[in-house]
Formats: sequence, structure tokens, C-alpha cells
Amino acid sequence: MAETSETDKTPAAPTKRRPSRGEAHCSVAGCKRPYRAKGYCVTHYKKWRHGEVEGHTARYKTCTKEGCKKPRASTPTSGSLCAEHAAKDQEGAAA
Repeated sequence: MAETSETDKTPAAPTKRRPSRGEAHCSVAGCKRPYRAKGYCVTHYKKWRHGEVEGHTARYKTCTKEGCKKPRASTPTSGSLCAEHAAKDQEGAAA
């Protein structure tokens, strides 16, 4: 039996440590608050849920008309619009 010395062992790879909640900050540029969930602080998390954070994807799919934050309609003909804008779009196409 061959004995192994401590010098023959390879060093263990360093483990990557995730920052704790107190160390990690909100992913919105300029915000230094600690994150709550999804990389956002409490304030920006609430805004993200409503689709109000600029430059970040919204939680839910919303209407693509400028300034409209309503959820997209589930009808196949509505495409990326809410029910109100899809109805207006279909009225305009029929005329």
C-alpha cells in the first residue's frame, strides 16, 4: 500500500459564493437597495409586476400599444393587443 502525503492531493476548487440578500442590490441602474425577488428591490419589484420598469421585461404579456398596460387578449386574432385595442383594430380593418 502506498501512502499518500498531503502534498500529493490536489487543492479543492474554490466554491462560488452567491452574495447574501444584504450584499446583493437591485438590478435597476442607480438603485442601491437590497433585492427582494427576481433581482429587484421592493419598489422595483412592484413596478416590474405591473410592467412599469423601463428596459426590463414585464412579468405578464401586456398590450403593445403605446402607453397601454392592459393584459393581452387571449383570442387568436388579437395578436399582441388587449381586447379594447384588438376590437378597434378589427373595426378599422372592416371599414
